[in-house]
Amino acid sequence: MSFFDLPPVIERMLLVSKDISDLNFSVGRSPQVEINGKLMPVEPLGLKRLSPYQTEVIAMTLLQGNPEATARLARTGSADLSYALPSCTRFRVNIFQQRGTHSIVMRVIPNGVPTIESLGLPTRLTDIADLRNGLVLLTGPTGSGKSSTLAAIINNINRTKHYHIITIEDPIEFLHRHINSTVNQREVGSDAIDFPSALRAALRQAPKVILIGEMRDLETTEIALEAAETGHLVLSTLHTIDASKTVNRIIGLYSKSEELTIRTRLAQTFRYIVSQRLIPRADGRGRVAAVEILKSTQRTREYIAEGESQGKRLLDAMRDGEIDGMQDFDSTIKSLIERGSITKEDGLDFATNQNNLLLALQGLSPTQDYVHAGEPPANPSTRNGSMLGMIDKT
Repeated sequence: MSFFDLPPVIERMLLVSKDISDLNFSVGRSPQVEINGKLMPVEPLGLKRLSPYQTEVIAMTLLQGNPEATARLARTGSADLSYALPSCTRFRVNIFQQRGTHSIVMRVIPNGVPTIESLGLPTRLTDIADLRNGLVLLTGPTGSGKSSTLAAIINNINRTKHYHIITIEDPIEFLHRHINSTVNQREVGSDAIDFPSALRAALRQAPKVILIGEMRDLETTEIALEAAETGHLVLSTLHTIDASKTVNRIIGLYSKSEELTIRTRLAQTFRYIVSQRLIPRADGRGRVAAVEILKSTQRTREYIAEGESQGKRLLDAMRDGEIDGMQDFDSTIKSLIERGSITKEDGLDFATNQNNLLLALQGLSPTQDYVHAGEPPANPSTRNGSMLGMIDKT
């Protein structure tokens, strides 16, 4: 393999299916594509079991002309970057070292910017465009569609408002054109040194909306909160699986002595916490997003400020808050099962509380839920791959 024949290999892999989400190159395996959450091997142009040399050549080809990412890979053992084929197909790429060799995962970025409607998301998410300040968080495991949803929300703001929008991403994924708003997109590594410095600079660039690709550390989180507190609408992502976990993750970044203060600040600043899980469709044609929505209300602000306790949980508030535009995962999954959008088996695999979902599907009242997010319910199902099994791994 030479440096010049990688595009044909990738293009041949993309011909396998229109539902490919990722390409995977790992030593000892054939090139693989991920379709609806499942990896399958392919042999593009006769390329079979990959050797350490071949994955290194693929990595170096992708890194050509990107000295910042090359330096990050050498320094930290992994690097994020973007890559585009001449056909205009774009990818978010992660190259990492494992057991002395290189592995590559390439996330396919759909052409064009998605809309809330095209993604099948709850229409109430269009209300985010009307917010003037505060913090909106998109959360979910890796590959749950956070970036697509975030792009759809920015697209909605772009089409309906006349704002200055700044995005800080690593790398840039969806390319937004100026519509009614002006959108400036900065990529960490090429346009900025890191998230904190880019975020500080953004505060001097007169934006109404700031998108932060990910709140990865305390410094970025603190500046994001300050921006939200000073009149900006800040949108970002976290790798957490539900609203309670998201609140706990942010509070956990601060010292115990600061817990009361950060709870109060977060309660006053957050506007929405939107969590996603992608579930295979019953007809096998892709996946559907199950969405949990926590909205800022007097009740939810109180629960965040004072901490959750028996009878005062964010999950209770979401279950009772449909009139306010809230919804919880298991109620959403129940509706998807009843409409035939997903199978009962898949729905249970992605449920937060499988026992309660089973009872709800049978028309029975749920049992007592666990008190704090992350604590298993009584007699949890042992179904492999369930979201309950993912909680302690996230």
